[in-house]
Amino acid sequence: MTTGNPQPSAIDQRKVRKAALAGLIGTTLELYDFVIYGTASALVFSKLFFPNISPAAALLASFSTFAVGFLFRPLGGIFFSHFGDRLGRKWILVVTLLLMGGATLVIGLLPTFEQVGILAPILLCVCRAAQGFGAGAEQSGGATLLTESATAGTRGKLASLIMVGAAAGTALGALVWIAAQALAPNDMMTWGWRLVFLSSIFVTIAALVIRRKLDESPVFKEIKQQQTEPPAPLKEVMKNGKANVLRVILMNFGVSTQSYTIQVFMASYLITVVGTDPKFIPQVLLIGSLCGGCAAVAFGMLSDKIGRRRVVSIITGALILFPAPAFMLLTTGSPVAIMLVMIIGFMLACQGVVGVHMSYFPEIFGSRYRYAGVTLGREFSSIIGGGIAPMVCAGLLAVFSNSWVPVAIYMSLVMAVSFIATRLSPETLNRDLTDPNDAGRDGLAAPATAVVADLAVTRTAK
Repeated sequence: MTTGNPQPSAIDQRKVRKAALAGLIGTTLELYDFVIYGTASALVFSKLFFPNISPAAALLASFSTFAVGFLFRPLGGIFFSHFGDRLGRKWILVVTLLLMGGATLVIGLLPTFEQVGILAPILLCVCRAAQGFGAGAEQSGGATLLTESATAGTRGKLASLIMVGAAAGTALGALVWIAAQALAPNDMMTWGWRLVFLSSIFVTIAALVIRRKLDESPVFKEIKQQQTEPPAPLKEVMKNGKANVLRVILMNFGVSTQSYTIQVFMASYLITVVGTDPKFIPQVLLIGSLCGGCAAVAFGMLSDKIGRRRVVSIITGALILFPAPAFMLLTTGSPVAIMLVMIIGFMLACQGVVGVHMSYFPEIFGSRYRYAGVTLGREFSSIIGGGIAPMVCAGLLAVFSNSWVPVAIYMSLVMAVSFIATRLSPETLNRDLTDPNDAGRDGLAAPATAVVADLAVTRTAK
């Protein structure tokens, strides 16, 4: 059996750098789209698209359109991952890029409720669905490509660059909203918010230019050469990979919930309950995202040293304890306390642990359906996790008279699920990516040292 981990001399480092840049900028666009939409949901959409209902109901309705995108992510993931495992990662990433960027551009051209009535929120939901359909295979495809392009011992670091792209997208989105909020209030509500969405065309074009020159991963090329018949990834994953898809769903459930609660719900909580100046929110997102991007790479590199499971366990364990003290600090209204909470949230939940997931999840699945397995696990967890999290939190806040306690309990409980799922998962550090079988098929978690030792024996035999 080959190791599936080419030595540095056998890998064109120029192509590796190109793959890293392509994965980074694609996720930059995805998170840019997400941040400008999520921020608009908290700041302006309730007034523009749902003006004839109470503020609390309008906020719920606005977050509902946010959730629509997550409902369509698994559908897009199923569709695109099928072709990603059959035809390759490159062109799927180009198509999803165009779909996401195009949908965001159209949102900036939509009529408001005042102009066309009920048709306005319907069109908004359609655009959000298109965003979700394209995003469904975006991060999973980028993570799979980078993990398969890296040499053994560097996968965690290289794949974590996906979350540097996420941090860059969040930062860019925050900067654009800072500029929009500098306008007069009437200008911002009439045409300023449109420029925010129209600006995505620049990120889309830059990402498209880079991705068109992308090469397939060496692991995928090797797998294609060895295949005698076209793969059926969805059929294979449903037959042999259901256990690990469920594992990824549970591992990502709490992480997704906390991530989107921090990035979307906390903004509206700070404005509506704490009374924070809305102009302060994008500034917080900007600083938090920059710190989160650095944390993603640091945790990715650490996972290359001590193992994926150990690093993810440490972070998710800390995040079980995070919500209660976080809300205590937020309710003080202190800008320093708010900034501290958001920085820690971004470093751990939004970027740090997800940065490790970018290499952990692809390593869990066998070569026959890696793209499909990662996509299905991540995107189905996003429905029950991050997709509905802002809406659930807003509902809890309304039912319990603006008390943050039920929200904190909700965040801790779902993170406990991810912590337990991680502890029951196998260590995958440096496993053979050309192996058609999933990691942990026997249900046991192999220690990282055993995996590395096995690789060393295999290389010696070669």
